[in-house]
Amino acid sequence: MQRKPLARRILAVFLTMMLMPTTVSAVQILKYSDHEPLGGMRTSFIKNIFFTEIEKESHGRLKVDDHWNSELARSYDALGVVKEGKVADMAIVVPEYTAKEFPLQQIFKSFPVGPTGEKQVEFFRKAYATIPEFQAELAKQNVVNIFLATGYPVAFFSTKPLSALGDIKGTKWRSASFWHQDFLKNSGAIPVSMPWGEGIYDALKAGSLDGLMVNVDSGYELNVHKTAPNVLISKDLWLGHVYPLVMNKDTWNKLADQDKQAIQRAAQKAYQTLGSVMDSSFDVMVSESRDKGVNIRELKPDEVKHWETATHYQDVQSKWVKEQESKSVKDAGPVMNKVTVLMNETMK
Repeated sequence: MQRKPLARRILAVFLTMMLMPTTVSAVQILKYSDHEPLGGMRTSFIKNIFFTEIEKESHGRLKVDDHWNSELARSYDALGVVKEGKVADMAIVVPEYTAKEFPLQQIFKSFPVGPTGEKQVEFFRKAYATIPEFQAELAKQNVVNIFLATGYPVAFFSTKPLSALGDIKGTKWRSASFWHQDFLKNSGAIPVSMPWGEGIYDALKAGSLDGLMVNVDSGYELNVHKTAPNVLISKDLWLGHVYPLVMNKDTWNKLADQDKQAIQRAAQKAYQTLGSVMDSSFDVMVSESRDKGVNIRELKPDEVKHWETATHYQDVQSKWVKEQESKSVKDAGPVMNKVTVLMNETMK
């Protein structure tokens, strides 16, 4: 008679356990903003490789809600948006568009010649990992870098045939970079600053602009060759364009350690293939351009060296350092020296 109450209690405990809800790991959605449309090498790589690896390495605990083509924020507004962390948790921020907030990260574009492909990826990773001033700039804006995407070499798109880079002397060339405008001027060309848009194509057609100094993929994707079909290229013509993919610092700090580690592993895996993807994509662009009838020529090493000398880039760097120091950016000189040492080591 005493065994029945015990049996009932055991049965009751068993039924209670059966009715308890199964514990399921919550899925966290990370909202991402990018100013460029999906489809280019960089955007496709981030979505199909990096974001896929994040989900895989986190075993589905993290998922990315990606938004492209300035759907959430324009390029110049991205830093402010991710800094606040309300509209987006992650975003691409371009140092060139945020010179006030990231003065030291402007240094990357101050070199006319530099590494490409895997070596370029390695250069940027080492720069951000070993030069603390870059991380300090990011931290000051309440963001954490989780991945470094990068870009292609610069190219010269001309309306007239160019037998050599020296042919740009005395002609008008548009570049968005203040560094490159000084390079053009020192090389004897006339630098032109004008906003990107239909006006550039009109100026090229009218002859009031002779060419564009722009990254080769932008020239390719925007069909610049239709009005400027004579192109000089080289993988060594450094653009120095870096695209830090950053996360709101508060969002990062709230992540479980296992999810932080998952993101870091995803980045590591993505870096392993980024360089080779860039190299193969560059070759495809060159091949397709030639198929379209573009007069495209790759510069010889001695021509690239001549361009490097003609830019007087070290004088341009020294001038910039003095300007920054006058604005109380006291680390400009030391950081320029650190980046120069790293660049020289990478180019050995």
